[in-house]
Amino acid sequence: MVSFFFFAFKEEQRDITIFMIGDSTMANKNLVGGNPERGWGQMLPGFFTENIRVCNYAKNGRSSKSFIDEGLWDEVISQVRKGDYVFIQFGHNDEKPDELRHTVPGSTFDDNLRRFVKETKEKGGIPVLFNSIVRRNFRNNTNAILEDDAPKVVSAISEHPKEGDILIDTHGEYLNSPRNVAKDLDVVFIDLNRITHDLVEGLGPEKSKELYMWIPQNTVPICPKGKEDNTHLNIYGARVVAKLAVTAISEAIPELEKYVCYYDFVVAKDGSGDFFTIQEAVNAVPDFRKERRTTILLRKGVYKEKLIIPESKINLSLIGQEGAVISGDDYAAKKNRFGENMSTSGSASCYIYAPDFYAENITFENTAGQVGQAVACFVSGDRTTFKRCRFLGNQDTLYTYGRYSRQYYEDCYIEGTVDFIFGWSMAVFNRCIVHSKRNGYVTAPATDRGKAYGYVFFDCNLTADDDVDKVYLSRPWRPYAQAVFIHCNLGKHILAEGWNNWNKKEAEKTVFYAEYENVGEGANPKARASFSRQLENIKDYTVEKILSGDDGWNPTTEIK
Repeated sequence: MVSFFFFAFKEEQRDITIFMIGDSTMANKNLVGGNPERGWGQMLPGFFTENIRVCNYAKNGRSSKSFIDEGLWDEVISQVRKGDYVFIQFGHNDEKPDELRHTVPGSTFDDNLRRFVKETKEKGGIPVLFNSIVRRNFRNNTNAILEDDAPKVVSAISEHPKEGDILIDTHGEYLNSPRNVAKDLDVVFIDLNRITHDLVEGLGPEKSKELYMWIPQNTVPICPKGKEDNTHLNIYGARVVAKLAVTAISEAIPELEKYVCYYDFVVAKDGSGDFFTIQEAVNAVPDFRKERRTTILLRKGVYKEKLIIPESKINLSLIGQEGAVISGDDYAAKKNRFGENMSTSGSASCYIYAPDFYAENITFENTAGQVGQAVACFVSGDRTTFKRCRFLGNQDTLYTYGRYSRQYYEDCYIEGTVDFIFGWSMAVFNRCIVHSKRNGYVTAPATDRGKAYGYVFFDCNLTADDDVDKVYLSRPWRPYAQAVFIHCNLGKHILAEGWNNWNKKEAEKTVFYAEYENVGEGANPKARASFSRQLENIKDYTVEKILSGDDGWNPTTEIK
């Protein structure tokens, strides 16, 4: 098989690592039993580009003392390289009275923080100190009993003291130690307590429960009796706090600001996002959201789901991080639940009906194999854009379905065997790799009569497996099929005649098959099929002119 290099999917070398050390409010959580608890550090990777690697070593129940005594700090500092960051947040458990964890602010607590800072600097790392996030502790007056951070099981008669309207902080002088050490040692300090205090106070006693582990009875398998926990964050709360933390980090550390990205939703299989599946995230997007584009980040992983993006989810962007894959294995002859063939249209791994859809760095695949028609991506929506995406399959990989759909593919990789780019839509392929896995046909347009354009390929590379040597550029699925290849590099697998009539002699009079200044061993204008043509000029072939329509759409300036 031919080997190829496709820059968009080569994982970049990690330049910067952020190590996180702290307690349960920062830590990664176990996902067993549908556990909705998250530390804010668990959500942090969804706010950075792939140039940043987040290693979260925060642990439940640890204080600065126990983190050192258990050897956890030695494990972290041994990995720190020059230019890496160490985010440090302790306090919740340093307040505990037991001798294995307790430290004293202004004394032993400060000493431990100083050790973290100094040893990080000695390794060429950059320490950043945070103080503790606020506990949700609303009382009637400032002298009321302070709330401990132990979660309470819901009961008929609440064990909590009666809540009031005043948010009272419970951390005392432990909040000042990180600030004082940061000032003395000239390092960045993030006042996450003030940030979260303002957040919780602004939301008030009832609304702020949405951030924390307040769980009604019989709603989550891991805690069937429910829970009232004013210290630990749920998925939503951790995302909100992480976003606030990242905003503060960006302001305090300009070197990290350029790596920060904000998304409306994050999908992650490891629990570091808002949702585990892409469909859940899509369903959460408001219908017909016209004012702003909704962005969804897909973190690394294979998402095996039959994704449907309905017509109401307009202005939606899916951005892939670290090789996100949307995968399915249906095929046309596969039986549905009623014993009927699924059909070509029913075989897709992903359906896109919404207009103004944008995808970047996503792999769309159908893994059914050599079983006939098996679609990886079915695209019907108008003004759809794909950049640096991959479409993997065999027969009928990419179905450009929408009759009135305009589609733009830039720096993409598309592979298949027979008719692996097919359909009615008007589509431009710019700087794409189009790879044939066996002898067959690259495209099968079904362009409607009267359309100005069908498929147009600019500056694309047509490649093939080593044993492939008989491939046509196109055959007409419908009689008015259009396909044009401009400035493309055609491999030796492209047959001299170039074009096939699909045994439809009459279609030779109605198709529009053309080329302009193609190169490579497969470029053979003198031997081409008589019903094709070589263009004399390409003044009518620009992305803007082909796709502008009545609304002036120009995908080369698309904002994701």
